[in-house]
Amino acid sequence: MERSQTLQRLEKWLLRETGKAIADYNMIEAGDTVLVCVSGGKDSHTLLHLLRILQAKAPIEFRLIAMNLDQKQPGFPADVLPAHFEKIGVDYRIIEADTYSVVKEKIPEGKTTCSLCSRLRRGIIYRTAKELGANKIALGHHRDDMVHTLFLNLLFGGKLKSMPPKLVTDDGAHIVIRPLAYCAEAQIARYSRGMEFPIIPCNLCGSQENLQRQKIREMMQDWDRRFPGRTEAVFTALQNVVPSHLADNGLFDFKGLTLETRVDEGDIVFDAPELPPVGGFPLTVLTES
Repeated sequence: MERSQTLQRLEKWLLRETGKAIADYNMIEAGDTVLVCVSGGKDSHTLLHLLRILQAKAPIEFRLIAMNLDQKQPGFPADVLPAHFEKIGVDYRIIEADTYSVVKEKIPEGKTTCSLCSRLRRGIIYRTAKELGANKIALGHHRDDMVHTLFLNLLFGGKLKSMPPKLVTDDGAHIVIRPLAYCAEAQIARYSRGMEFPIIPCNLCGSQENLQRQKIREMMQDWDRRFPGRTEAVFTALQNVVPSHLADNGLFDFKGLTLETRVDEGDIVFDAPELPPVGGFPLTVLTES
């Protein structure tokens, strides 16, 4: 496949950001077996492709296993991903489980299906990882997903939390990693188009128009149009938390605060914030045809 110079630059950028996230959070170590969840969407295709490139270049050895969960959605092209995995020569597993019928039976028409679908899918992924001896599970969530989740929890859940780049599963058996944590969705979408990955749309949750996440997505897109770089700024804030300037007694001892207590930044909080210049991916690469 002959690739344009722009696509090569984009791949180099994505590899750099993915490699940096892996290093910053120590996501992959020598001897790891990483189960890469591939839904057939742009994010998971990009994740698998970048990890395979990094695997070939890495000074350590680790194993990758691609996994797709065939949820038996009507019209799902079951032959597409196996053919793709065979073509690129990656070890893979296709897991068949009719979660589609369960979700349609349990969730009333018109209600969002994401919560139940995610729980069912998560259980199957964890079980598969255990059966294959995988100690790491790689998901394709990117920087925009993490920012959107922050606002979902903030505005609808009353919690200040997001998707972490790395976490231990509830059963303590696996570590979930998000190597695309530093990558913007726009970069991934453009790269996926350029690479001509065989994209499979989700007809269960992806087609719902009343999702709260979709409302958050639209809000952030509007902000980024009017004030470029806002998504990047919010993500940077996730990495620069100041507990003493929030209100959680579990994170900072407000009750024990005295005149002798010294806190970083102190009453600078009352000053107008000095926003750092927004860097990020060259706009030319996002807009060039």
